[in-house]
Amino acid sequence: MESPIEGYLARIHREISELKDGKPYSTIPAMANVNPDNFGICLTTVDGYVYEIGDTREEFSIQSISKPFTYGLALADLGLDKVDEKVDVEPSGDSFNEISLAEGTGRPANAMINAGALTATSLIKASGGITRIKRIVNTYSAFAGRELSIDEEIFASELEHGHRNRALAYLLRSFNIIENDPVPVIEDYFRQCSVLVNCLDLSLMAATLANSGRNPMTGKQVMEILPVERVLSVMTTCGMYDDAGSWISTVGMPAKSGVGGGTISVLPGQVGLAVYSPPLDEHGSSVRGIATSQRLSQDMELHFVRAARVGKSAIRSSYDISAAPSGIRRGDEAMDLLRDHGHRARVVELNGDLLFAGTESMVRELSSLNDEVELIILDLRRVDEVADVSMRLLAEVRENLVADGRELVLIDAEGTLADAFRDVDRDVPTFDTRTAAVEWCENRLIETYGTELDLPSRVNIAQCPALSPLSDEDIQKLADRMEDRTYNDGDVIRRIGQSFGGVFFILSGGVTTSVLGPTGHRVKLTTLSAGMTFGELALGSDDRQETTVKATGKVTIKLLTADAISRLESEDERLALELWKALTRDAYTRVDLYLRETAVRIRD
Repeated sequence: MESPIEGYLARIHREISELKDGKPYSTIPAMANVNPDNFGICLTTVDGYVYEIGDTREEFSIQSISKPFTYGLALADLGLDKVDEKVDVEPSGDSFNEISLAEGTGRPANAMINAGALTATSLIKASGGITRIKRIVNTYSAFAGRELSIDEEIFASELEHGHRNRALAYLLRSFNIIENDPVPVIEDYFRQCSVLVNCLDLSLMAATLANSGRNPMTGKQVMEILPVERVLSVMTTCGMYDDAGSWISTVGMPAKSGVGGGTISVLPGQVGLAVYSPPLDEHGSSVRGIATSQRLSQDMELHFVRAARVGKSAIRSSYDISAAPSGIRRGDEAMDLLRDHGHRARVVELNGDLLFAGTESMVRELSSLNDEVELIILDLRRVDEVADVSMRLLAEVRENLVADGRELVLIDAEGTLADAFRDVDRDVPTFDTRTAAVEWCENRLIETYGTELDLPSRVNIAQCPALSPLSDEDIQKLADRMEDRTYNDGDVIRRIGQSFGGVFFILSGGVTTSVLGPTGHRVKLTTLSAGMTFGELALGSDDRQETTVKATGKVTIKLLTADAISRLESEDERLALELWKALTRDAYTRVDLYLRETAVRIRD
């Protein structure tokens, strides 16, 4: 099933492709002949999942997007104080190639403008026989998760036409900001700007910054958190040059653009976004890159004010119902059917906040479920905050599921996602407890796959599973000691705290069991139908009823009262023993189901 996130990216890619403003960068001749229609979007999560659409594998030169990564390498080599002596961290308010040097000292305003980037490059030294430019390219490669290379044609063109950068380098040398011959610095700076990347590379580089310096694909710690923190801080205030104020207001993520057409954005702890489109605006940034970033930030609530918490998977656990059944006692044939088809119903437990990162992990899980999964139970009981984007995406997931002939079921006692389904064509089954939701799914599976096992509306006493170990003769002897009871819809059959009243065998209709929840509201636990029993578990609770049992519809019952059981024990010890063995077997079956459910929760 297609993920709503993939569908969304495809939709905005089509829409933003219609933007024809801007022109590709032409100051460097080797970059002037690029196809202006190239357009790719790539989104990588901090756990390494990639969404991509368009021209995401088309290579282009990294240009100024190299600056934060070289700056980070200088910080890692020398520490913050040493680097701060050479380059400041203040927004310049100027375009990328302005002089912006402090009066008297010549210190560049920040490492994102060209003067500051040249300074950062000069601070990188050869080490262990590895040249400066090789160390720089190795760092980019570690961020991208693959070996990158330099485009020699673009480098030669930069070298021939980069007169302003030469002038800046010599000016920096005059202030002793660049301490040695500026020519090798200029050449290495041009080389770093000529490194070839694609949109996927940039999204991984951005995701590595978002993941505190650890590449989410390779698992390698490329950069420690202290330089990453500084890099992202400077990208926030300075990465978009004289458009930084507008960017942080409308997009709200640390970012960097390059005249090659690339744009990266970083949402720390959650995602890295990269866009590739060559036509640039007057600030030297990609027109479609800015439009895409603004749309994603608004639609997916990626602005740092909205998505301030560290993002992690919202999936607490995922398992099919055969691993954790409802605990409802069914006939052997029905149990066999559920063992064969239980994998068709899956429980997905969520926890934490459903902001973008949590929502993405949820959507990814639901969209990637095996085609055989027909019923998806979404357990929302441990979810705290829910963003609007979660509502929209989950509604789309549900539409896709219905189109595939599947059903979404909610465990949502608090109504956490009620608004997401206001306009759906039919109700989304919603339950207060996991047991009730699983029971509903079990019944659906029995109805669908058990043509001869549809849940009976009426049984006789001999068909009650709890008595299946007994002979027909013994069952009849017990039936002779039972009383007939009838209840109407809503009648309370047993209340919490009542003493043991006997064993109730349901012949027709159904009952619900419930307890008072922590907020004082009644929480439904189970629904019991024809053939099932209740009442006997009170014997394990100081002879006291632990739940309230209420009739749903008209109910007929055979009741073996506490007095009848007492007389049976004195008059027919053998039959009493067989009864207790049968009830014990039934109780152990329920305990086994409970333990299996508990094991699933502990494992996950």
